[in-house]
Amino acid sequence: MHVLVVNAGSSSLKVRLLGDADEVIGTVDLPADTSGFDIAELSRALKEWPAPQAVGHRFVHGGTLFSGPALIDDGVMEQLRTLTPLAPLHQPKSLAGLEAVRQLLPDVPHVASFDTAFHSTLDAGAYTYAIPVEWREKYSIRRYGFHGLSHAYASARAAALAGRPVSEMRTIVCHLGAGASLCAVRHGESADTTMGFTPLEGLVMATRSGTVDPNIVLWLQQQAGLSAEDVAQGLEREGGLTALAGSNDMRDVEAGYEKGEERAVLALDTYVHRLISSIGSMIASAGGIDALVFTGGVGEHSALIRGKVATAFGWAGVLVDGALNHQAHSDLEISAEKAPVRTFVVTAREDLQISGEVRGLLA
Repeated sequence: MHVLVVNAGSSSLKVRLLGDADEVIGTVDLPADTSGFDIAELSRALKEWPAPQAVGHRFVHGGTLFSGPALIDDGVMEQLRTLTPLAPLHQPKSLAGLEAVRQLLPDVPHVASFDTAFHSTLDAGAYTYAIPVEWREKYSIRRYGFHGLSHAYASARAAALAGRPVSEMRTIVCHLGAGASLCAVRHGESADTTMGFTPLEGLVMATRSGTVDPNIVLWLQQQAGLSAEDVAQGLEREGGLTALAGSNDMRDVEAGYEKGEERAVLALDTYVHRLISSIGSMIASAGGIDALVFTGGVGEHSALIRGKVATAFGWAGVLVDGALNHQAHSDLEISAEKAPVRTFVVTAREDLQISGEVRGLLA
């Protein structure tokens, strides 16, 4: 089965065709305009590529409605639209991408895969906020978690590299990119994660603040006179590394850190402190640790960050080989010899996770 994987972002639609063995046949990146996505380039590509037998669409949010992939029909489309208030920045883009690709491929099955679905295994104690019950029930406020497709793929891939069933492992996955989150994967299921009701909670990210005292938001509005829009802008687009270092690119931060630049040193120290303290909580939630996995742009390319994390968790058995860490490439174990905890660098491949879900559902 050839599977077309569709990933709608804020400004583009990334489309990849995977062959029978999940080999990459072709990729296109479609820009967005004011009316949606320009699908002319995809239309041309589909005429040149082998015909796909199914299409998999990435959706950031499945709410409590979807705990796994779903075959898309009119009823599912309506359910996806009802989830827009939970992900107002992401859901409309994914729906627009779905509608655009369905126009080109109306006669093949389309399947929705969800970033939140992997975290549907969280127990009530892990997903419940200690806020008034009417808020939780009326507004569906709970911890949903995100990056689930990446966490699911990376934990399974690390288990394969380790030669062990994922169902027997306690794995901490560090998805570190522009957005960043951790997941405690216990016996193949999500037991805890750092993102919550929205992708703003948790780690320090490229432009997102991560977790802050909620009263800061109230104080800025009530005492400093900032609007809700001002606060949202500061937390979501002007926070994180941008606020600390003046750049949202970890490569710039690391270069400044090596030179001893004050803002870069503060940014990296803050980033690493939050990362290390959060990994500790994930280890507790997993009931221990058998494997530590780094994925995402920063996770895959920053030997400095990986090294600092390994040093912090030497007490837990995380020991990495310095040479392997600095030459790390796609899907590589970087553990030191006889390290009690195995450490891996895994290339983020949500497309493979989506393809697997599509094939499994349609089988």
